Amino acid sequence: MEKIVTLKTVQKVIGLEETSSTQALARTLANTETDGTLILACHQTDAIGRDGKNFYAGEGGVYFTLILNPQIKLDEAKLTLAMTNAISDVITKVLNIRTKITPTGDVLVYEKTSRKWKKCAGVYTELSGKGTYLVGAGIYLNNRLPIAQRAASISLKSILGSETSKELFLDEVLNNFWKEYAFI
Repeated sequence: MEKIVTLKTVQKVIGLEETSSTQALARTLANTETDGTLILACHQTDAIGRDGKNFYAGEGGVYFTLILNPQIKLDEAKLTLAMTNAISDVITKVLNIRTKITPTGDVLVYEKTSRKWKKCAGVYTELSGKGTYLVGAGIYLNNRLPIAQRAASISLKSILGSETSKELFLDEVLNNFWKEYAFI
């Protein structure tokens, strides 16, 4: 018998100009918010990465955490891969920039001038509470990164030479994610 999969959508958006961390806020709201709640921030003041270290999350980037309450237990690594693939696909297919993904959930883009692969996005998934998954992502889209960070990271604006609509970019990423999520 053929499997019919209904694609999900974001059910609620909590949009913030600034927060300490979308992931930290999602942890506190995980048990009270509905499945498909998206916490979105323009700027994070205390963003923490997978390694437990702070990372730059200034104006111009796309920072979010998606709260998921699936009916079945999921593999966190597969959720991370689904979001990483979704981001990578948009960068490659829509923005026409070469990408590759790392096993830990980073999206790297090729910078021609330095001839190096640099990080432009990272994804972190965690299980919070009973069956609630938090899929967090940070994407350097239109950022002006601090000089110290430019050796290893890059904003997509630096490669494109112009800004990209954050709203359209996020919409494409989430559309891609829901397609991947349907088959996890």
